[in-house]
Amino acid sequence: MSDTLRPRRSALYMPGANERALEKAKGIPADALILDLEDAVAPDAKEEARVRVCAAASSGEYGSKEIVIRVNGIGTQWHDADIAAAADAAPDAVLVPKVNSAAEVAALVDALEKGGAPVSTKLWAMLETPVAVTDAVAICTASERLTVLVLGTNDLAKELQAIARPGRAALQYGLQACVLAARQAGKVILDGVYNDIKDADGFRAECEQGLELGFDGKTLIHPGQVDPCNEVFAPSEAEIASSREIIAAFEEAEAEGRGVVTVNGRMIENLHVDNARRILALADAIAAQT
Repeated sequence: MSDTLRPRRSALYMPGANERALEKAKGIPADALILDLEDAVAPDAKEEARVRVCAAASSGEYGSKEIVIRVNGIGTQWHDADIAAAADAAPDAVLVPKVNSAAEVAALVDALEKGGAPVSTKLWAMLETPVAVTDAVAICTASERLTVLVLGTNDLAKELQAIARPGRAALQYGLQACVLAARQAGKVILDGVYNDIKDADGFRAECEQGLELGFDGKTLIHPGQVDPCNEVFAPSEAEIASSREIIAAFEEAEAEGRGVVTVNGRMIENLHVDNARRILALADAIAAQT
């Protein structure tokens, strides 16, 4: 399965200091687990959490879930040791917060390589500052090892001094700019978290907005958010049926030498066929991991 085709509908943050949470995560149907050494861990628990998270990441006990270690940010007192330990643990990816430039991406890749990380351990980068949004294209294209971008919407809203309201009007430019940059570079991009774990309707609405904007999935802070997120970011049965119909009609027209194809009264072009094939490939990838 190619890296861009791997389902990443849901990426759940798990606190690295909480041994019970790491154990519970084995049964949560998230596509990816982000074992967190940053925000979820108090300063005096950082070193213990690092050992626990790296042991979990290298255990092989999480099935088909993608295992990602989020390290502490560049310039913090824990960053270098986090990167070295994560490289040795060889998770599927290492997520770094507040990546602000292509130069930082290059330095992170170099640190992973010096730490002995296998080529299978990819780099994920969080875009969560105004400078990261402004330089998103340079960041996204800085390295082939960088495969996934993650929006840090809470920090971005703070930096913008924006008011958080349903619909995220204040973040629209940043969200769209980062999606554009990711698509230009051929990378996966995940939407930021939704903070109110009791607001199921609001959460679902934001998932649907993220899907409409072009995100591949969403980062989550509670296990209860996983199932609705997976549902929203997966192709529906109607989309799958329509995609099959479009491909069949297009292939039939090609075989007969016809240049014009219509399905249910709609003109079908190559772009519709490409999108239909992407939908079916994603549906197949989701089915393969269950």
